[in-house]
Amino acid sequence: MNYIENIYICLGVPMLIATACMHRRGRRVMLFLLAGATACLLSSYINTYIAAVMGVDAVSASVEIAPMIEELMKFAPVLFYLLVFEPTKEDIVEAVIMTAVGFATFENVCYLTGYGAADMIHLLIRGFGAGSMHVVCGFLVATGILYIWDRVWLQLAGTMGLMSVAITYHGVYNILVSQPGTPAMIGYFFPVLTIVICLIFRRSIFPQIQ
Repeated sequence: MNYIENIYICLGVPMLIATACMHRRGRRVMLFLLAGATACLLSSYINTYIAAVMGVDAVSASVEIAPMIEELMKFAPVLFYLLVFEPTKEDIVEAVIMTAVGFATFENVCYLTGYGAADMIHLLIRGFGAGSMHVVCGFLVATGILYIWDRVWLQLAGTMGLMSVAITYHGVYNILVSQPGTPAMIGYFFPVLTIVICLIFRRSIFPQIQ
């Protein structure tokens, strides 16, 4: 069994146990965290398979393949939630963000296992950068969903547009962090800056749930 599956079991089992012990909202949060981790695991399989079929190296795969696959996989459990349960707008935002957090957490743990923990500064920078990037992409999707989901004629086109924006943002981040030196630092810190701006203007971005 690959170490990625071992990590998934170690993270997923406590989440499932916590889910059984929590009330409705807490249970939903834990399920979306687990859904995010599951999406990350499945994304790694799909990315690896497509990269092998296309014959591209790891760097090319992270720029050309990973952004699209990862954003689509992150959105899949949220889309199921939207179509089946008809959640409130506040619940939609929570679902998108928690799925992104679960995805980023699993990805960071796998990175830590694969590359070690000797350089704490780099791990902190990478952790904040990748974590913020996934949350920003979720934030972009959640913001758009709040405005388009009540308009049936906009749901398909609007969702495709939102996914395109998230994939592009993700792709730009991957391009920057795959380069050495200054471009990588810009890539790591840009999502953090975006998060700060979103928090400052939260009331303007999410007026529906204030």
